[in-house]
Amino acid sequence: MRSLIYSFLAVVALFGATGANAQIEEINGGPVNVPTEGIIDGVFIQEHIPTKRMIPYEFVREADAIWSRRVFEYIDLREKINHQMYYPLDEITNQGVWVRNASRWSLWTVIRQHVLNGDLRVFSPYNPFNKFGEWDGYQLKYPVDPEPGLNFYTDSAYREEMVYFLGYLGPQSDIPLTDQYGDPLVRTTPDGFQEYVYPPRDTIWYTSKDIVQYRIKEDWFFDKERSVLDVRILAMAPVVYDMEEDANGNKSISGMKELFWLYFPHCRFVFNNYFVYNDKNDAQWMSFDDLFWKRRFNSVIYKESNTYDRKIESYRAGVDALYESEQIKNEIRNIEHDVWSF
Repeated sequence: MRSLIYSFLAVVALFGATGANAQIEEINGGPVNVPTEGIIDGVFIQEHIPTKRMIPYEFVREADAIWSRRVFEYIDLREKINHQMYYPLDEITNQGVWVRNASRWSLWTVIRQHVLNGDLRVFSPYNPFNKFGEWDGYQLKYPVDPEPGLNFYTDSAYREEMVYFLGYLGPQSDIPLTDQYGDPLVRTTPDGFQEYVYPPRDTIWYTSKDIVQYRIKEDWFFDKERSVLDVRILAMAPVVYDMEEDANGNKSISGMKELFWLYFPHCRFVFNNYFVYNDKNDAQWMSFDDLFWKRRFNSVIYKESNTYDRKIESYRAGVDALYESEQIKNEIRNIEHDVWSF
């Protein structure tokens, strides 16, 4: 009798694992601990995060928001507390194969996966009609969309445009193409000159190690209906180093560059079903949406809403800019403190 019960439980576990795996892959296609049908990589199936529903925001009326302040912050991925967004690293081989971790992904891997699938809408960080103008992509005015029903893999025009947001063109090869006899190919330009024909430049895709910051745009507000000081992230942007190359081929960092902006309320539907590593307990991993909801990261304010619409770096530098950022945070905290102090 006992052996029959054990056999029944084994069959239930087998079909349960198969069903959970199919359901999880249908939701997001991310890593789960059921790598093969009937195999559980662990004591139990980690199905809570990959299958849980997103918690909606509390509805806020305009009349209930008696105070608000818009701030812009950057999350420095070099800080240890922010490493949960940075690791594990992914890699793209020379053959174009995207190698990702088998159990969890970095935040950039999650974003890139769903941008390629067309689940996340990309907004250009600059005006596409004036690329030398101001970078005002945080206003979410310049969407970059594929044709309806298509994505990165099926829309060639969209794929060519996304090269400038997900990667960059590599150096031009100095070895010209050859014909069937081994002679260099030559073409005639419209001006009548002849030149060698070189192979097209390869695309170098950004990976997790290239992302150094995430910039976020958020609103802090006091809701008198709930009597709480709350915050809502409105948009976010991955940031990489802006590199310059001199005549000798030496590269140097000239600044930071925003790749694109994302509307954060849409990102929550994706972030809600991907694991974030917990270095204290492997049985209590949260999702990326939980990480942002609980503010489990460190950030620095680089701009707040002000009369002059200027960034902190325009009037503070170095340590003074960090002090200014902390002062702005303290002013926001004091709003709630003052409400409850009599």
